[in-house]
Amino acid sequence: MGNSYAGQLKSARFEEALHNSIEASLRCSSVVPRPIFSQLYLDPDQPPFLPEDVKPKVEELDKELVHSYSQNGNLDFSTNQTVNDMEDEEEDEDMSDSSSPPIPYSQKPAPEGSCTTDGFCQAGKDLRLVSLCMEQIDIPAGFLLVGAKSPNLPEHILVCAVDKRFLPDDHGKNALLGFSGNCIGCGERGFRYFTEFSNHINLKLTTQPKKQKHLKYYLVRSSQGVLSKGPLICWKECRSRQSSAASLSAKPNSSVSPSTTPEGGSANGYKSGFTQTGRTSMSSSGPPKKRHRGWPSGSTVPPPGLVVPVPTVRPSARTEPLLSVPVPQSMLTGILQPQPIPAGETVIVPENLLNNSGVRPVILIGYGTLPYFYGNVGDIVVSPLLVNCYKIPQLENKDLDLLGLTSSQLLSVENMILLTIQYLVQLGPDQIPLREEFEQIMLKAMQEFTLRERSLQMSAQCVSVSPGQLPWLARLIASVSRDLVHVVVTQNSLAEGISETLRSLNEMKHQQKLPDYVVAICTSKIRGNEFCVVVLGDFAELIFLSHSSFLNPSSFYSPLYCYAAMSVCYSSIKTWSDDLDKLLEKMLQQRGESVIIPFNGDVSECVSSQEAIAMVSTQEPDLDVDTFQIYQPQLTVARKLLSQVCAIADSGNQSLDLGHFSKVDFIVIVPRSEVLVQQTLQRIRQSGVLVDLGLEDNGTAYQRAEKYVVRLDNEIQTKFEVFMRKVKQNPYTLFVLVHDNAHVDLTSAISSSLSHGEPSHGLADRVINCREVLEAFNLLVLQVSSFPYALQTQQSRISSSNEVHWIQFDTVDDTASEDKLYFGLNEYSKSLQWGVTSPLLRCDETFEKMVNTLLERYPRLHSMVIRCYLLIQQYSQALMALTTMASLRDHSTPETLSIMDDLITSPGKNKNGCGHMLVIRVPSVQLAMLAKERLQEVRDKLGLQYRFEILLGNPASELTVAKHFVTRLKAWRGNEQDDWIPRTYQDLEGLPCIVILTGKDPLGETFPRSLKYCDLRLIDSSYLTRTALEQEVGLACCYVSKEAIRGPIVALHLSEKEHEKANGSENDSDELLIDLDRPQSNSSAVTGTSGSLADNGVSSSSAADKSQKQAPSINFQTVVHSSVDDGTYPSFTAGETLKQECDSLGNQMASSTTSKLPSLSSVSQTFQWPAHSAKDSKALRAALPRIVILSKAAYCLLSSQKSGNLLSSSSLLPHADVSWLSSLRPLLHKNMNSEEQSLYYRQWTTARQHHADFSNQGEASGSRSFHPRRLLLTGPPQVGKTGSYLQFLRILFRMLIRLLEVDVYDEEEINANHTENSEITQSTNDHWPDIEIFSKMSFDLSVHDPKYRTISPVYTEQLSRVKQETSKETKSEEPKKRETVSMMLTKYAAYNTFHHCEQCHQYMDINPAAQMSDSTLHAFTFSSSMLGEEVQLYFIIPKSKENHFVFSKQGKHLESMRLPLVSDKNLNAVKSPIFTPSSGRHEHGLLNLYHAMEGISHLHLLVVKEYEMQLYRKYWPNHIMLVLPGMFNNAGVGAARFLIKELSYHNLELERNRLEELGVKRQCVWPFIVVMDDSCVLWNMHSVHEQSSQSLEPGGSSKNVSLKSVLQHIEATPKIVHYAILGVQKWNSKLNARKAKTPFSRCHVRDFILLNIDLTQNVQYDLNRYFCEDVDFNLRTNSSGLLICRFNNFSVMKKHIQVGGQKDFIVKPKIMVSDSLAPIMPLQYVCAPDSEHTLLAAPSQFLLEKFLQHATYKLFPKAVHNFRNPVLAIDCYLNIGLEVAICYISSRPHSVNVNCEGVFFSGLLLYLCDSFVGADLLKRFRFLKGATLCVICQDRSSLRQTIVRLELEDEWQFRLRDEFQTANSSDDEPLYFLTGRHI
Repeated sequence: MGNSYAGQLKSARFEEALHNSIEASLRCSSVVPRPIFSQLYLDPDQPPFLPEDVKPKVEELDKELVHSYSQNGNLDFSTNQTVNDMEDEEEDEDMSDSSSPPIPYSQKPAPEGSCTTDGFCQAGKDLRLVSLCMEQIDIPAGFLLVGAKSPNLPEHILVCAVDKRFLPDDHGKNALLGFSGNCIGCGERGFRYFTEFSNHINLKLTTQPKKQKHLKYYLVRSSQGVLSKGPLICWKECRSRQSSAASLSAKPNSSVSPSTTPEGGSANGYKSGFTQTGRTSMSSSGPPKKRHRGWPSGSTVPPPGLVVPVPTVRPSARTEPLLSVPVPQSMLTGILQPQPIPAGETVIVPENLLNNSGVRPVILIGYGTLPYFYGNVGDIVVSPLLVNCYKIPQLENKDLDLLGLTSSQLLSVENMILLTIQYLVQLGPDQIPLREEFEQIMLKAMQEFTLRERSLQMSAQCVSVSPGQLPWLARLIASVSRDLVHVVVTQNSLAEGISETLRSLNEMKHQQKLPDYVVAICTSKIRGNEFCVVVLGDFAELIFLSHSSFLNPSSFYSPLYCYAAMSVCYSSIKTWSDDLDKLLEKMLQQRGESVIIPFNGDVSECVSSQEAIAMVSTQEPDLDVDTFQIYQPQLTVARKLLSQVCAIADSGNQSLDLGHFSKVDFIVIVPRSEVLVQQTLQRIRQSGVLVDLGLEDNGTAYQRAEKYVVRLDNEIQTKFEVFMRKVKQNPYTLFVLVHDNAHVDLTSAISSSLSHGEPSHGLADRVINCREVLEAFNLLVLQVSSFPYALQTQQSRISSSNEVHWIQFDTVDDTASEDKLYFGLNEYSKSLQWGVTSPLLRCDETFEKMVNTLLERYPRLHSMVIRCYLLIQQYSQALMALTTMASLRDHSTPETLSIMDDLITSPGKNKNGCGHMLVIRVPSVQLAMLAKERLQEVRDKLGLQYRFEILLGNPASELTVAKHFVTRLKAWRGNEQDDWIPRTYQDLEGLPCIVILTGKDPLGETFPRSLKYCDLRLIDSSYLTRTALEQEVGLACCYVSKEAIRGPIVALHLSEKEHEKANGSENDSDELLIDLDRPQSNSSAVTGTSGSLADNGVSSSSAADKSQKQAPSINFQTVVHSSVDDGTYPSFTAGETLKQECDSLGNQMASSTTSKLPSLSSVSQTFQWPAHSAKDSKALRAALPRIVILSKAAYCLLSSQKSGNLLSSSSLLPHADVSWLSSLRPLLHKNMNSEEQSLYYRQWTTARQHHADFSNQGEASGSRSFHPRRLLLTGPPQVGKTGSYLQFLRILFRMLIRLLEVDVYDEEEINANHTENSEITQSTNDHWPDIEIFSKMSFDLSVHDPKYRTISPVYTEQLSRVKQETSKETKSEEPKKRETVSMMLTKYAAYNTFHHCEQCHQYMDINPAAQMSDSTLHAFTFSSSMLGEEVQLYFIIPKSKENHFVFSKQGKHLESMRLPLVSDKNLNAVKSPIFTPSSGRHEHGLLNLYHAMEGISHLHLLVVKEYEMQLYRKYWPNHIMLVLPGMFNNAGVGAARFLIKELSYHNLELERNRLEELGVKRQCVWPFIVVMDDSCVLWNMHSVHEQSSQSLEPGGSSKNVSLKSVLQHIEATPKIVHYAILGVQKWNSKLNARKAKTPFSRCHVRDFILLNIDLTQNVQYDLNRYFCEDVDFNLRTNSSGLLICRFNNFSVMKKHIQVGGQKDFIVKPKIMVSDSLAPIMPLQYVCAPDSEHTLLAAPSQFLLEKFLQHATYKLFPKAVHNFRNPVLAIDCYLNIGLEVAICYISSRPHSVNVNCEGVFFSGLLLYLCDSFVGADLLKRFRFLKGATLCVICQDRSSLRQTIVRLELEDEWQFRLRDEFQTANSSDDEPLYFLTGRHI
């Protein structure tokens, strides 16, 4: 044809071409079909036509079409630069026909002075696409912009203008020889030779310039006007084929050999991919290579289960050959490896096949090689639906075991063929083949073979079918299919069988019945058996075709698509609408100006439109609006999220340090849906979370909320950058990025940018997976999804342990406390078994039949268009039938009629105009707009515009509601501002309306409770993945009232009981059983088989006839206001309730059963839904489940339990962006919980190449990186996830605050009234005590520490004056819980192991390079006079701390610990070594003093027991440990303090000796140590205000100070060496409020003391003690005349730590008799010597101290509540109970004792007394008559010796039975004591 455009264009042919083009654009998924005009003008076999027939501006139109393709991103560009390079190299090799090397080419030199820069023309103008992409370039008519590639600039494309006559057409043909082009840069025109042109544009070629080789791409402008690389120019076809027949062929090959898996795709995010095998590059774009015979070397990958329509084969890139729908990788692994064609393997598709037969056959690729198709290939479709089932993967042994197989090669081809036929036979006429279902059948067959093989001990070959038997067996199996399955067997090739089938199809008569499937089998001796399936059934064709286009979002927005829908609706089926329009016009004229009354009146009542607008509701309806509550399940899930965050923080991989943060901030990212944004904003505002987190003030929170919700659209980049800047600038704030509906856009950023897809694609990936987000240590990512399956692949970025699943709803009774129950997908499926006549899930059979009829009549129309048109028509006719034209009733399906009847009558029945909502799902935006316009037009012409609203729910736009409806909504809500408008669907609560919901997926919008019907009849195509199907049905999920579900469930149980009863009864009940047991067939309710239309809630007479009884269907009348938003469970509300429809099962069954079983009435009763009389206006308004009308195909899947179908929705491929790892895999059970499902998907699914997670796979398996700070929250749709994550933010903040807080003891001092008021005081302004004044103060013997409120008071003269009644009261008090208060931690706190920060991590952690062995163990031995033996302690000293110690010359032996001098003045150190005894608190002890010491150098030693050493070493590797000898493992705190003091004194002596040699005086060595508890957390300094006129209240202020400053202050005390012990007071909240007291007190100190080990050398801690060791020690020190000083201007706060410390032993018998023993009481801790008493496993000293605390009444009866007559204790203080006072007397000469002249003692306590205690001493004291004595000794002999030595028998009376011992065995060295009475 050359460039002749002459020819004749018949209008009929034009119309057909136009239709074909529209059809192809609708069907094609990834690549644009051929423009109409190229079909018309460039088909070689067309007759020539005359120029006058040509419509004007054909070129422009053609160009426009090319542009529109590129705008829709439908062009399949190659993956990335590297591919292009590989492609170029390959093409270079391909170009020369022989294999000889290319001929070298010498280029003509450039003219003098011209530019030779690559990328510029010789005139020096830039030609690179990157520079010109925004320029407007004028080109002459007939020219096209194309891209040339220069070998020197591989990354650039040069722009040229070329006459399109010299370029090939879509078939790769008809390019004129030669060249004509212009330079875009300098504008030079008329280059006639490509050689000349290539010189001008500086291509600098080394080979012969050829246009075919260097002109690569068409260039196209995108919708933004950017010039970009378009499809490849298809040159090669004309060179690789000689005959025209061959040039029309394309060949898919399905050889089952495992091969590389090409993956690719198109704009909708299925990116083109490639894998490399040797030199082969799999690129999905580009023309086929010559050697590949017209097949692309890679294929694009569509969503699963799709078919591949074969367009009239055009192997050009722009219109992608053969498979114009991408083929799913998983189905196709290696399917498209092209092969040469043997002769005879071609199939000619007959002309007009579709027109003649009315069927477009779908060829399912089977096993073997599929032939080439040519001719009219547009009329057939090739689908890889089942191909992967036949490729049995090689599995590892563990997977085989899991599946119960021995090897994966069990099925022969013959077996596969027979299984396939059997499967098709079993499918029947209604169901379509599903890949997942067939995979399970194959697996079962293999398992059977395995079992048989095992049982017969034979090889699997014995069960294979011989090729000779195959045809016979195949026909045998097919014979039972009632002619639905035919088998065609051929000998030579599959092509014969397919050709035969197509030929007979083409020639058949219209009346002939077609088989649904033809199985073509080729039993070739050479190649073995091969087969494929040709599907001819209407349904399959329908569904396959729908899939091919509707899973591709880009086609939704295609202008072509819209044009198609319109032209289809208004031309092809025009006759229908014409009649209706005429009728409508007639009605409009009849009605005139009046409209139907908006509410409170019948549809037949009319009013004027002014009246209608003015009508307002007279009665406030009861609407649930603006309530935001958090319910128990949401709280539970929020806590689960929090504990998971804590688990991340505790995981030890340092990925999250919660102690670091003091604030929480967040951002919520939602998909592109205006309503969803508004809904999320509303939740955030109502929840008050912004104020609770301290992010906004109350006043501004409402406006500012918008900052926190970001939509994934083009503006997100800037908003997100602002957010990330905030994240970087606020390191102490923990940010939470919530990605809501995270499953919606999973395209990877790379693939979307390469495929030039929709601009919004890949945005989520750019945001969530960008490097800054992954690396920010203060950012948590929380992905929230109802359908998380695509996030749970093998490449998932979220660790399965970081998934938080919604709590299970197990049974109805579990949630007894909640009013509402969640009604989700499972409940909808189960509801089908309720057996009610009007089920919640329905399928409109009548509608389906109508669709099928229309499809047969208009085979070329897309099924979605037909369904949509029919649906609009149905609703229009129903509206007309219900208002004016009752005769139209028969034209509308009963289902549609009952919905519309309910919708338009409900507002008429009440005075406020409330009604129901109906949602109609129309995925295509254009069809949805069309539907809205059409329905609005019908509504308005019928005068219903004030009765109900029709809204378009388009994610891209806001809701627009007519003004009068907004007024009505405002009147209902009562208190809204004037400018209020509804922004979310929930705002439409109560409004009677139809919402036409459009967009590819529903995006999680919540609907109001008034939503009653979800019409999903159009969702016929996109349900073949689990996510897609569940998303649609998810619209109906909500919370419902309990009784709403209980009715049917109870009834179901009842029917089962009836079943059992009847089983035992007479035979005539058989019929009944069947009826009762089987849930009512769905069709009866829908198709009207059960009676007249009245059964469906629509009376069959005119609409005006209201006397007719209402139907028995569950038309949940106006009570259905049932929705719960994602964050609230609305509570029940009372309100006006109308009579509710009742479902009487009885009516349905009456004919056959009532006579036989009288009790049936009880069954039908239970099926009644909670009905209320209209009078009972306070009745609860029940929230009921929505009614869902599904397409047949979706209904079959969801009702799988009912229909006994093997497959349920959960077995489908989880998401279009993932693929199954293997066709052999275990079945996903429906009853798996979400955790198990997650693990299943993580094992068996893999991300496709365009999926955002695809890149997350390491080279080695298992090296995939989980993002440590990413969580996934999953829960069913509309269950309350938003509320849950907002609550999580709140409790996360509270927890961070709690981490920054600490519970400290806040208890007032006790015994304040026992204090002696010393006359001697110091001025309150003094910083240090004056030793002269201080030594004159008397010591306050009373213990004031509130910890000791239950110990015996120490006797003083003041105590004797205290009335005993007070002490009686104290007795009655139970030991109460100690009071604590929460304090914020400051920068000076002491911390436990859970604190990590930058500053102190060296202090805490060892250097990873250095191991624990870096600390060395040193033994240190000294002799103790007390113990009378040598003591060996161990030091563990880290390398970094060795400078504190002195080692021997050899460096091995530890000699001493360095001590400073008294005179040292170093502001950056404290002088005293700090000792902290700790037990059981390796994690919780506050042993990190780095911040408390302000980071300065200090010597800190942990004193630990031997058995705990390893634990403390593990947690505190950088601390010096002092390990007590093993003999002290069970000792109390007294032993630790004793050894600290002994060791320190010994060390002091060693240091004095060492320093003396250096010339230092002995007394100059620093003699103090600090002994501090492991629970001291904060230190405060108190300053006293001078009382001034302003502050009448006495008092002071306190500020937090560091331990360093406290110690340095105390160490600076003048003449400090004269003090024995210095301490601070214990903090309590009243300290500041109290009137100023003396700055220094001489009294007991504990918890935190500076101890002078030199002065106290002869005062020892009692090493046996468990309790009160410090009181005992203070009393000894004081009695030795030493000074104890307490600084009152400092206080220490003690943390309440629940674990470890000085806790009681659990006292158990030494020999356990049985586990369940009663607890042993303290009085049983002692026994008579040699008795049969149970011996206990506890230290004797512990038993004794515990016994004394509780045996007061037995031991010292005279002393109880008698403080005048205390018990005399010599040299010891023991707690003998709160009711008894102890008078402490020291036996040492010159000791200071309390004055006890004239005191009569009520008892005497002698505890392990030494030689200082003599008979003379005791004779000084006087005792009451009947006073009691208790002498305690180490053993029986020393007890007797003591009695004799002290001459006790003179004054005390003893009895034999008064001798006792602690209840230990003799091995444990019990203590003995004797009691006696004073004579």
